[in-house]
Amino acid sequence: MTRRLGYSALVVAGIAALAAGYIQATGPFPDPFPTTVLSGNVVLTKALLVVSTVLGFYGVYVIVLRVLAARFTKRRAHDVRNVLRLLLGGTALISVLGVITEQWVGVLLSLGVVGFAITFALQQPLLSLLGWVYIMLKRPYAVGDRVKIGDSKGDVIEVDFLVTTLWEVNGDLVSTHQPSGRVVTVPNSVVLSSQVVNYTTLVDHVWNELSIQVAFETDLRFARQTMIDVADDYLGDAMAREIADYRERLSETAVELEVQDGPTVNVVQTESWVELRLRYLVHPRGARTRNVLYERILERFNAAPERVKFPVSRNR
Repeated sequence: MTRRLGYSALVVAGIAALAAGYIQATGPFPDPFPTTVLSGNVVLTKALLVVSTVLGFYGVYVIVLRVLAARFTKRRAHDVRNVLRLLLGGTALISVLGVITEQWVGVLLSLGVVGFAITFALQQPLLSLLGWVYIMLKRPYAVGDRVKIGDSKGDVIEVDFLVTTLWEVNGDLVSTHQPSGRVVTVPNSVVLSSQVVNYTTLVDHVWNELSIQVAFETDLRFARQTMIDVADDYLGDAMAREIADYRERLSETAVELEVQDGPTVNVVQTESWVELRLRYLVHPRGARTRNVLYERILERFNAAPERVKFPVSRNR
């Protein structure tokens, strides 16, 4: 949509309104059905006013949306578009009904009665609309965020009045953090009754873990330091900057948490092997980081078979 389209709609709306006023004032057309309640001039006038109203609101919508979209980010522009659709669409509907019936008060009362009646028939859609209002006000997530809503996880690509559309990750087809290509539609009402996990709201990076199992005979000090060195070599100064940003964002909250200066390795003992868990900071969509770290760590471990042993039990 362009501003030219909006201005054209306003011009046509103005011409239709002027034509309606001229017909109403002069009545140039003879009435082909004199016995009917509405004359041809009245019907034509109402039709032109309806066209003028619809095109007028559409032109305003296009122009305002283009002006605001140029000043906001894509996320905020998406929200503004939905709000404009709701406000201008509802106002246009009331205006059209008022033009047709010429009973503005009656139209408002009728809409109130109808709205009360459909509340019981359309409870789920109304809950989804209420969920959309909650999303707009509380901002649990926005377009572009990676979230988990109920059992669905993915990147938010659309937030409409009734549903939120996710580009699926970690679904049935792909177990990594890469999108599977499928689109998941989640009713907005789910937000009111289920847990919502947002991976990108407070900070742009999250802590992730990579686990490797080794035998009890392994030199744990060597293995831990090797994993840390590999992570430092690959992530380098980027992770240091991310940790600094993480600490700054964390200081703005009431949460007190110790944040390490770099990657760490935790040791967990199991019945059959020792599990080494490398903890590092990464972007939520950085699936390739895990793969690269796996390859480099295993390469270093295999280069020192006398110091790193792997479990051989089939229970692994």
